[in-house]
Amino acid sequence: MTATQPFVPGAKRKPAHIPGGKLSRWSQLKIWWREIDRVLLGLVLLLMTLGTIAVAAASPASADRLSTSSETLDPLYFFYRHLAWQVIALCVMFGASLLSRQNARRFGVMLGAGMLGLLFLVPFIGVEINGARRWISIGMQFQPSEFLKPAFAIALAWVLSWRMRDPNLPVLWIVTGLTGLIGALLMMQPNFGEFMLFAGVWLVMILLAGMPMKRLGIVIGGGLFLLTATYFLYDNARHRIDAFFGGGTAYDQVDLASRTLLAGGWTGAGYGLGLRKMSLPEAHTDYIFSVIGEEFGLVVCAFIVLVYLAIVVRVLMRLFDEEDLFALLAGTGLVALLGGQAFINILVNLQLFPSKGMTLPLVSYGGSSTIAVCLGVGLLIAVTRRNPYLKTTTRGLGDLLGIGQGDAMNTQEARMTREIHQ
Repeated sequence: MTATQPFVPGAKRKPAHIPGGKLSRWSQLKIWWREIDRVLLGLVLLLMTLGTIAVAAASPASADRLSTSSETLDPLYFFYRHLAWQVIALCVMFGASLLSRQNARRFGVMLGAGMLGLLFLVPFIGVEINGARRWISIGMQFQPSEFLKPAFAIALAWVLSWRMRDPNLPVLWIVTGLTGLIGALLMMQPNFGEFMLFAGVWLVMILLAGMPMKRLGIVIGGGLFLLTATYFLYDNARHRIDAFFGGGTAYDQVDLASRTLLAGGWTGAGYGLGLRKMSLPEAHTDYIFSVIGEEFGLVVCAFIVLVYLAIVVRVLMRLFDEEDLFALLAGTGLVALLGGQAFINILVNLQLFPSKGMTLPLVSYGGSSTIAVCLGVGLLIAVTRRNPYLKTTTRGLGDLLGIGQGDAMNTQEARMTREIHQ
């Protein structure tokens, strides 16, 4: 080598050629596998497996109730259909989990806009089932509100994250107005239970976004006033609440579910040996938790509750040192949806909450609802993806809770001091 051209090891070696400047599909899958929360994925798959077994136990009861003199359904009719829907749902979940955070945000916002548009059409072209007009039929029947739930969490996280650019933006009023609009459309169906779930997610997310307590108090006070007014002005909510406390059709179903849940004792009557489930309405969907209690026992019910708690705690631990505000809010909102829906369903089965017609996520039988829940889980896995070789010097959720390490430096400085661990 000459003095003007010093020797550089490997200088003549040709760089690896990547067609089009993109990674191969196999390389992308390896990166995906390293970045996702595999423990979270395992807990979700565990719940879906338990759900498959539970649907197999509940299928004979629902098939018997829905059989007619002209058509007798196979005892495992719903079980076979559940398997088919789960295959589709798993494909949707893994497909959504492959998205980057930016693409997950774009997809969630576009999905939310589309489902919100369909909500406007439900009163006019929706299909009425059991006295409620919530479904749209386009080759298959689905509830737009089911697919709106994960998109709602993504959209709210996106709007609330605007505060990082300009703290003076009226993001609180934007997300509150959006939530109120969705609530009005849901109560027209009527679907008061879903609105309560949306409102709960809204409350969790604005609390984490650090909204001023004065504005927050005004909004919450207005919400409580509207909730009280709803009891007197909204027949569906009043009838459900009155039926829960004073007896009636809805109360009878909840009472039957509670008795079915406790009939199996701690260890259960055994698979296929439950008797009370045969008179239980919607045994494979709304009241599948009671079927699990009768046939597999309260121990298995407690285990399922612990799995849900483990999912929530795992996501919060994952977000504890997250420095991206959008990812922090989106992940919290999505897991609040999953945990909140499970919490409501379990309370209904325990006769501690009015009947809401809400399934147990990842466990209950469902077609489009199963796909919607798995879509939400896939987006949750996507927004919590993280390079395992990067270590942050801030605690995202920890800072919001007042136990973080972000007091010594601001977020911008923290990003600049990120260490790479080989």
